[in-house]
This record gives sequence, C-alpha cells and structure tokens, in this order.
Amino acid sequence: MTSSRHLTRLATVTAISLSLSISASVQARELSVSTVLSDAFPWGQAAEKWADLVAERSDGELTLRVYPNSQLVNGDQTREFSAMRSGLIDAAVGSTINWSPQVPELNLFSLPFFMADVDDVDSVTGGTAGEMVFDAIESRGVVPLGWGENGFRQLSNSRGPIDEPADLDGLKIRVVGSPLFQDTFTALGANPTQMSWTDAKPALTTGAVDGQENPLSVFDVARIDQVGQEYLTLWNYMNDPLIFAVNQQVWNSLSEEERTLLRETAEEAGAWEIEMTREQEPERLAAIKERGVTVTELDEAQHQAFVEATESVHDEWVPRIGSEIVEAARVDMHGE
Repeated sequence: MTSSRHLTRLATVTAISLSLSISASVQARELSVSTVLSDAFPWGQAAEKWADLVAERSDGELTLRVYPNSQLVNGDQTREFSAMRSGLIDAAVGSTINWSPQVPELNLFSLPFFMADVDDVDSVTGGTAGEMVFDAIESRGVVPLGWGENGFRQLSNSRGPIDEPADLDGLKIRVVGSPLFQDTFTALGANPTQMSWTDAKPALTTGAVDGQENPLSVFDVARIDQVGQEYLTLWNYMNDPLIFAVNQQVWNSLSEEERTLLRETAEEAGAWEIEMTREQEPERLAAIKERGVTVTELDEAQHQAFVEATESVHDEWVPRIGSEIVEAARVDMHGE
C-alpha cells in the first residue's frame, strides 16, 4: 500500500514537472536575427551583443539567434529588408546601404561627401532627419529600434595611389547593389561593378575588379590588402550607419515589457558598438600601414575636387531621397 502511494505521488510530481517544463518551453521565444558580417567584425559583434543582453535580461524567456553572412537570404544582402518585412526574418542588424533599395530615404547616408565626420553622422542620426528615417522604415512594415555603425567607407585599389578624380578613370570598382553607388562612381569616371560581398573577395583576388570601398574595420579584418589592394585612400565619402530592427508583426505579437526590453538592449548594443568601432580606427589604420599598404590622405583642395565631381549625383538623388529629409539633415548638422 505504501509503495502504491509512493508511486502515485512520484507520478504526480513527474506530471507536474513535465507540465512546468512544457509551459516554460511554450513561453520561451526565439527570434532570428540577420547580419551581413560575422562576429569577427564590429557589425557582427553588435548583433551578438544585442543577443547577449536580451538573453541576460529576459532570463532566457526571449532569445535572439544570430545568423551571420546573410545566410537567411542566401548571401544576397540587398534582400534582407524585404525578407524581414515579409516575415521570413524576425529581426536584423542591417546596413542603410543594403536596405536603401526598399527604403529610398536611407540613401541620405550614401550621398557622396554629404557628411564630413562622425559629429555630422551623430547630428543626423540623433536629430530630426534620423527620426524621419525611422518613420520611413516603420511605414514599410519594419520597426527600427536603434543605431549602430559600419563607419565611413574608404577606397582601395590595386593600380596606384588615388588623390584626384582622374585617377579613377576606367578603374573597375566593386560596389554594393545600390544605384546611387553606381551613379557616384560613374560620375568619377570609374567603371562600377555590382556584386555581393560574398563574391567581392574572389573578384579582387583574380583581378576581375581593380578596387573596392569599405570601412577600415572591413579592410583590416578581411585582410583585403592580401588580395592585391595595396593602395588605400582615406576620403570619408559616405557613412553607413547600422540599424537594429524587428518585423512589424513580430513586434505586435510581443508584450509591452518585451518591446521595451528589445528597444533598450538594441540602443545599448548600438552605443557600445559605435564607441568600440571609433576607438579601434587609429589602431586599425596603423596595422594596415604596417602591412605595407600605401595610405593616401586628401588635403582640402583634393577633397574639394571630389566634391565638385559628384555634384551632379546630388542634383539627381536629392529629389529621390526627399528634399525635406535632406534639408532636415543639413539643419541637424549645421543649424538654421
């Protein structure tokens, strides 16, 4: 009899434990997060930081699983925003460049020589123009939560130093899948060649393209100098902020507490990554020089020559981006 009661009690305890386990597994939720680069780069580290903060502060009830290298869109980084908007991807830490085909307002950051330095970038992302950009993203079914940074993009090539537009004449330059990039390099006399980052490094290795443009962090970590890119020009011609975002339907399905958690951790991870990226730049540049890369820094007159050579790009693209948002950015940077 005692044995029977013991077995009954044991069965009851087991059933309760199983029920609690099932309940916990139902409550726990995992969201997929897409990034273009792995955690070898600041970009990927930003996504991992976000995931770590969310796991820690939700006690594991909400988790983010990071999928680097654009694997959720088969390596095609320009499809990331569309995939997130349609719900194939729950969330992403994405590039303003890669999302610009679907959100034209994001081309604001790709206008050549529009933002001179990180102070300008911070003024825009933290100002009225930044709010307008976020509104534009949200109107397309994606909820933006915070800013990160891929950084100012610099120019490298295998042919020789570049310090004036004429030096770009006829050079094949790998660019991302954005029409604005095509127009910018065409205006400078180059031959822009569109390809994903997955295809870019092999193309540089074989000499199918002469050069490319990327932030110092990418040039350094990916060791682009090892594929013949022996010349680097620091020209800060455009900046690529990163954006932490979530699919609208996923966002609507979350509790108010979970939304607050996701937003606060995105902002914190973004601020952490921005500071880290900027602090590392001098060290990265020194390492690049030590590896034998010839680095060209433009003086004011040389810089102005590139500005003037791309004025036609502004004339064409400001209306496409939206004159109001461009003007708001000018006010954010320079005042009334």
